[in-house]
Amino acid sequence: MNNILDIRNISLNYRNKIILSDVSCEVKRGEFFVIIGPNGAGKTSLLKILAGLQKAQQGSVLIKGKNISAYTRRSLSKTMAIVPQQIEIGFPFSVTETVIMGRTPHLGILGMESEKDFAIAQEAMAFTEVTHLAERKLFQLSGGELQRVIIARAICQQPDIILLDEPTTALDPAHQLKIMDLMEKFRREHGTTIIMVSHDLNLASMYSDRLLLLKEGRVVKTGTPKTVLHKKLLEESYGCEMEIDESPLGQVARVTPVPDKYKPL
Repeated sequence: MNNILDIRNISLNYRNKIILSDVSCEVKRGEFFVIIGPNGAGKTSLLKILAGLQKAQQGSVLIKGKNISAYTRRSLSKTMAIVPQQIEIGFPFSVTETVIMGRTPHLGILGMESEKDFAIAQEAMAFTEVTHLAERKLFQLSGGELQRVIIARAICQQPDIILLDEPTTALDPAHQLKIMDLMEKFRREHGTTIIMVSHDLNLASMYSDRLLLLKEGRVVKTGTPKTVLHKKLLEESYGCEMEIDESPLGQVARVTPVPDKYKPL
């Protein structure tokens, strides 16, 4: 089976409002899959359903051919890790303490970390380049540093799938690329499937293998960036004028929203 994830006819309503309506798609093993769409399109709700944090009212999610409802919380955490959009810092944990939490689903009955668990955590910290921050408390970190630590925790779970909810929000361009390059490198080296929600169409264009475009909880189109990042589709979905051309980087679509001041009189 080439698909690691099958999403079948997912629907979700809240207080008589449609959040998701008959959403279906599949994600292949080792794929970098990005979910895009305007505010209120249902992107984060779909990600929560994929993570098992929310139940769909209709439809099903199959992970490696097995219904998500058949997974225990522990077995699901071994298979899938999530990097949330908002990171709550409730306790003054250190970087090392935070990253090692990723080993929790793998711990034995006593819940004690082994030398192997600490070695895996060290590898994850080295990969995300946060080893030098090991003793630092989370509240002492910059936004980019904190995001890399949370990604290190997800990597430490050794999952088959990593879910990312707008991981580059509020980061400057250099830190955005750092996060995206980390995820692409990890996907390439370990074969891990990456599923990401993003508002940044150009990052989605540069890094994704395939895109899912949502609008008002419905699928507009699924496909490669070249087929989804189409002028008419994006304008109808986002409600603004767009220009699509080829990036100076090569065979990559570049998306430019057109402000009123640049429109012809």
